[in-house]
Amino acid sequence: MPLPLRRIVTGDDAAGRSVIVSDGPTPNTFGPPGDPVLINFWATFQSPPDLRDSADPAAGPIALHSGRGGATFRFFRVPPETAFAHLSDAERRQGTAAYYAQVGAADAYDPTGRHPAFHRTRSVDFIVLLEGEVTLMLDDAETDLKPFDVVVQRGTSHAWVNRGERTALMMAVLLDAGEVD
Repeated sequence: MPLPLRRIVTGDDAAGRSVIVSDGPTPNTFGPPGDPVLINFWATFQSPPDLRDSADPAAGPIALHSGRGGATFRFFRVPPETAFAHLSDAERRQGTAAYYAQVGAADAYDPTGRHPAFHRTRSVDFIVLLEGEVTLMLDDAETDLKPFDVVVQRGTSHAWVNRGERTALMMAVLLDAGEVD
């Protein structure tokens, strides 16, 4: 997938006519330059969102969770398991814990989960696998996804596991669910 990814944002001008406010790469990615893991396109911080706010909410710090009462629209990438073959289970869990801390979600990480990437979000997530292959792993179940399969992930413990040969690309819309038990 060529990067940067183009993002077009619309709005209204002073006369109330629809216009293109911005057209260019999204300002917010997380991960190595040229190979980001999280790519945020937009976020809201309240419901309903303020349609007249001119600030770019995707330009701020990237976070795993949506803002309280808000939503996040993003792409995310899941590398193949072979990318981690040189690491022990303990090293993977330590690296994954550090990643969740970097994206403001240390509390989401499950260090005892069945896979090193196990975590629980405090959101309802609408997820579409766009390319590649990935397995949704839960506490007691798992299912393989193919492109354009849709998952409605409702704040459950889970991990995305890529047993394929190339990085998987997924799209997600995360809606804040408040506090999760």
